[in-house]
Amino acid sequence: MIIYNVKIKTMADLQIDNGWVEVRNGKIHDIGEGSPTTISKNDIDGGGQLLIPGFVDAHTHLGIIENAISFEGDDCNEASDPFTPHVRAVDGVNPLDFCFKEAYKRGITSVVTAPGSANAIGGEIIAIKTYGKRIDDMVIGKIGIKFALGENPKSVYNDKNQTPITRMATTAIIREGLYKAKKYYDDLVAYENDKENLEPPEYDIKSEALTSIISKKQKAHFHCHRADDIFTAIRIANEFDLDLVLIHATEGHLIADILGEENISAIVGPVICDRSKPELKDLNEKNASELFKNNVNICICTDHPVVPIQHLPTSAALCVKGGLLYDEALRAITINPAKIIGIADRVGSIEVGKDADLQLYNTANPLDILNEPTFVMIDGKIVKGEGQGTRGFTP
Repeated sequence: MIIYNVKIKTMADLQIDNGWVEVRNGKIHDIGEGSPTTISKNDIDGGGQLLIPGFVDAHTHLGIIENAISFEGDDCNEASDPFTPHVRAVDGVNPLDFCFKEAYKRGITSVVTAPGSANAIGGEIIAIKTYGKRIDDMVIGKIGIKFALGENPKSVYNDKNQTPITRMATTAIIREGLYKAKKYYDDLVAYENDKENLEPPEYDIKSEALTSIISKKQKAHFHCHRADDIFTAIRIANEFDLDLVLIHATEGHLIADILGEENISAIVGPVICDRSKPELKDLNEKNASELFKNNVNICICTDHPVVPIQHLPTSAALCVKGGLLYDEALRAITINPAKIIGIADRVGSIEVGKDADLQLYNTANPLDILNEPTFVMIDGKIVKGEGQGTRGFTP
C-alpha cells in the first residue's frame, strides 16, 4: 500500500512538501518525494493532507484503570505490600477498555502503561499499541520498573498504619530492595561464568524482577513531583548506576538549571489538572519549556486517566502556551517519548523499517483541540478513516 499526495513531517529532521510512503507487512518500506512510479487501486490518495507518525504517550495507566469503573476495574496498585517489583502491568491491562478506542481515534498509537504510585516499587512497565483485542499481541516491549517517591506511598501506608509513612522509609525500602537485587544479579553473573564451581542463587522473584534495571536492560521510572524527591531519585540512580527516567517532575522548573547538568530525561505531565495535593502546588504550564531550555530531555504525558488519553495533543498545546516551541511540543509526543522509553527503533517517526503507525490531518496544526486525524494506521492496519479520493479521508 502507498499513501501518496501528502505533506510528510517525519519527526526525523525531514519534511517533504509532496511525497509518499509505502507500507508493507505492517512496516514502512519506502519514502519518496513527488509521485510514486505506479499507483494501484489499493493505494491511498492523501489529498494534500499532512502525514505524521502516531502519537506516543510515555506514561499512562491505560487499561489498568478501566473506564467508568471503580474497584472492580482498578488493577493499578497492589497496595497490600509497599515493595512489589515482581507484579507486571501486562497482567492487569484490559485491552477492550473503551479508552483504547478514544486513544487511537485521536492518533495516539503507542502508550506506556504502568502500575500506580502507591508503592515504593510498584512493578514492571510495558509499552503497548492502542489497537487490538489480546494484550500479548499489542505489547511493544517491557521497558522498566516503576518507583514512587513523595506523598503517594506515605499517604497509602499511613492509612494502613504500616511502613512507609515518611520519605526516609520509602527510600529505605527502595535501597534495601536494590541492594538485594544487586547481590542476586552479581551471584547470577558469577554462576554463569563458573558453573562448575558455583551454585546459582536461590530464586527470589522480587530480586529477579529488578535484575532488568540493575543490568540496565530496562529503565527505572521514578514518580516524583517535588524538587527534593527528584533529587532523591537522582541520588538512588547514581548509587546503583540505574538508567533513570523522571515521571511528572512537577517542580522541575524550579531546579531546571541543575537538572540540565545531570543529562536527565523527564516525562512531564499531567499538565491539564488541578493542584489536588500539596506536592502539586507549583504545577506550572511553563515546566516543559523551562526544562527544555535547560537541556533536559523531555516528553509530555497525560497520566491517563488523570487526563483522558485523547487529550495528549491538547496537553502538548498547553505546553506551547507555556513557552515550548511548537515543533518541540510535537516532538514531545512523537519521537522524544519513543527515545526516552527505549522504543524509537519501532515508533515515533516516519522512517524506513519502523512500524507503520501513521496519521493524516487536513490541517497544519495537529495539536489544536478542534482537530482530529482523518486517518489512523497502526502496524499497517487502518483503524480510522474510510473512502478514497483527492479530498482524502473523512472522519
